[in-house]
Amino acid sequence: MPIFGTSILSFIPNWTADGGQYAIQKTAECGFDMLEILLPTSLDFDSKQVKKQLDTVEISARCTLNLPADCHIPFYPEQAVSIIKSALDKVAEMNGDFLGGVLHSAIGTFTGNPCTKDEKKVIQQVFTEVAAYAKVHNINLGIEPINRYESYVFTAADEVLNMIENIGTTNIGLHLDTFHMNIEESNFYDPIIRAGNNLNHLHITESDRGMTGEGNVRWDDLFKALAQINYQGPLVLENFSSEITELIGPTSLWRPSKYNSEDLAKGSLAFMQEMVNKYYNKND
Repeated sequence: MPIFGTSILSFIPNWTADGGQYAIQKTAECGFDMLEILLPTSLDFDSKQVKKQLDTVEISARCTLNLPADCHIPFYPEQAVSIIKSALDKVAEMNGDFLGGVLHSAIGTFTGNPCTKDEKKVIQQVFTEVAAYAKVHNINLGIEPINRYESYVFTAADEVLNMIENIGTTNIGLHLDTFHMNIEESNFYDPIIRAGNNLNHLHITESDRGMTGEGNVRWDDLFKALAQINYQGPLVLENFSSEITELIGPTSLWRPSKYNSEDLAKGSLAFMQEMVNKYYNKND
């Protein structure tokens, strides 16, 4: 069965030592098995202390990173390599085995043109290097394609999978997000089947970032495909509530959310569990 997780963004707008401890406690209280920690780009993050806090409440964690503007790979490949390697060091200090997120580009950085062959070559070189570094620490990478309004580099599953196949390493996988899939993919079934064992992380997000099951995402198609490939990785809730006011601007929550953050987390967890039971039990 998949692992049920949530992002720190269910409870806090960004990582701080005090906020992180609160997010860890709330994740356990709400019944999740795992917390996804979006690392601060400063990498001011006490990995060993966080590991102790996680162990205390008996939940696991995975780390993600979104590249800052000064690490946009096509413009600043050396800086990108440096920050990804530093993030991998943090994961290793936690005895973790995964780093995902928007590792391919800075959100909101554009050239006004599609990603060029030369840019793709640079991106592939960067991931070849950081994948080799990650492999030494037994860490897998998960690359998250995002929608066209946030990036021009990787916006769909096929683009990431093609690069993975070109590199030929075994420790780069695909990190999908249903919010971005709802914009960029023609359906929710085919990308999951195409990814197969290369799918190693999944954000579960409704079309309006609200309660799962109350929007336009075709959840039955998604979970049918997940069961077919026997996906056993994390299903990570990444819905947002305007109750956390610091998220309103960064996530464009211009209308008040229907749910507060805790109700949103608990309701979405129940929905994920219901869908897994519905489709995975068919394969028993």
